[in-house]
Amino acid sequence: MNQIRIDHGRIIDPANKIDRIGCVYISGGKIISVTDEPAGFKADTVIDAGGQIVCPGFIDLSTRLRDMGHSRKATFKSEVIAAAAAGVTTLCLQPDTVPVIDTPAVVELIKELAEKAGYPRIYTVGALTQKLEGTELSAMLSLKQAGCIAVGNANQPVRNLLILRRAMEYAASHDLLMMFRPNDFWLGNNGCAHEGAVATRYGLPSIPEAAETIALAQCLELAELTGCRVHFGQLSCKRSVIKIHQAKKYGLKVSADVAVHQLHLTENDMTPFDSAYHVLPPLRTEDDKQYLRQGLAGSTINSICSDHQPHDLDAKLGAFPETEPGISSLETLLPLMLKLVAQHAITLEQGIACLSANPARVLRLNSGALTPGFSADVCIFDPKRDWQINSENWKSQGINTPFWGQTLTGRVTHTLQEGMVIHRL
Repeated sequence: MNQIRIDHGRIIDPANKIDRIGCVYISGGKIISVTDEPAGFKADTVIDAGGQIVCPGFIDLSTRLRDMGHSRKATFKSEVIAAAAAGVTTLCLQPDTVPVIDTPAVVELIKELAEKAGYPRIYTVGALTQKLEGTELSAMLSLKQAGCIAVGNANQPVRNLLILRRAMEYAASHDLLMMFRPNDFWLGNNGCAHEGAVATRYGLPSIPEAAETIALAQCLELAELTGCRVHFGQLSCKRSVIKIHQAKKYGLKVSADVAVHQLHLTENDMTPFDSAYHVLPPLRTEDDKQYLRQGLAGSTINSICSDHQPHDLDAKLGAFPETEPGISSLETLLPLMLKLVAQHAITLEQGIACLSANPARVLRLNSGALTPGFSADVCIFDPKRDWQINSENWKSQGINTPFWGQTLTGRVTHTLQEGMVIHRL
């Protein structure tokens, strides 16, 4: 039984309201004590965390790992290495894999791939509808019994509100969380940029913010009608933040996250012919960005996700509207969160909570905290270490990031998952 002591780090554990210099003691893959040395404890491994932050491992609510059917873009092996280097110890896999996560057999296949990759903490989001086609409900109970932590329709539309209502009633009857990325597919009209000045200037097909807010409002009404627990993923605009705030105020069982790049980039940052900026939902206005930050600071939005979507070079070649949307973003998750702290948008404790305790609460997991008895999922990072995003430092197979070549601050030095060191710088 490997016993580990993490020495002299600044321990920040928002769930337990801990922020102090001390030691963390690990045995048998579990946290056994924070700051107070257990009687008879003899460390087999000592990690010196002097000058660094020790916190719970991060939980990412929205990732794509590609592989099945898309191994040219990325594999489980390449992306879990990237996740470990980012301090992420738990991943939520969206259902739009190939094949779609709509049967227990696919869930089992993903478990096998996760085990082979040496990263067991991958949770699947089951498909809300069969093949994500938006017409027939999936066998949600079977998916839950197979291990799906939630259900959702990824970026695919549900054909009408009656189907969405029935799906939410089904999910509610089995106390299943529904993860919903609000987007009215038809209003979006296959756009690739925010409906605003930049899209008009460059003649890009656009997506109005109403595509998000109308879908969000409809789902909120159905959440009240059905009693379904709903987590809204990857919000992008001011009016969405206002609607979630109102829903929470009136007692609806909802939560929300934002992709980390939406907190830093706007339509004005876009190089219109650089497909690294092609994301869904699209980058919106400075006003939207500031409201998203305020929503995060005020806990209307309670989690930050990477929305990691690695692509091969071919997927990002061609005219901007013809390229595939998405950013390879696991490894920029921590430094971009720390940049928010440096800009006084949120506190460091809030940032860590948005990556650990809050996502754990959304998913009802006994993790995201350094609580004795919990799995020893730990991230140790140097908040002042600068590093450049380049081919020497980058782990993901997908290099589609608008931050390529930039120098960011904040680097993970150690990641522990279930008491095993899965990353060491």
